[in-house]
Amino acid sequence: MTSSYIFLTPPGSTSAAADETRTIRDGFTLLGFLFPWLWLLAHRLWLHAAAAFLLQGIGGALMDEPGLGPAGAAILLGVNMLVGLEGQNFRVRNLAAKGWNEDALIAADTIGTAEQVYFSDRAAIAASDDAAAPDWQSKARPNSPHSHGTSLGLFGFDGGR
Repeated sequence: MTSSYIFLTPPGSTSAAADETRTIRDGFTLLGFLFPWLWLLAHRLWLHAAAAFLLQGIGGALMDEPGLGPAGAAILLGVNMLVGLEGQNFRVRNLAAKGWNEDALIAADTIGTAEQVYFSDRAAIAASDDAAAPDWQSKARPNSPHSHGTSLGLFGFDGGR
């Protein structure tokens, strides 16, 4: 099953090393669903955790009141679903507010595959910055209609066979 992974680089950095880059899987989090405010605290989302704790407290109090049990259960389930579905997005927004840059979004089966794709692309960009670009303008076109280009028996670049 393919997931999306968001790569974030630290503030003020254009090309971050592997230990500085944060990778966050964009999707449902089971621990966030089961233990919403604890999961939010573990990821240093203090205000979100306080709101989740308060709403779960209100939901729990409503469940104890006669006739309001379904409303309390709906609040509890709503908080759990919200954190389970949007918890990773809360993390990304929190880091973006602190100046982190969303550098890439890569779809892959595992986080290891996503990191290989991300960092191999960064190595190719770094290598291409050092290499000189070919000078295509100074190349003279061959004068013969049948050039030595690689056309594999099909129509060549000059329109001939």
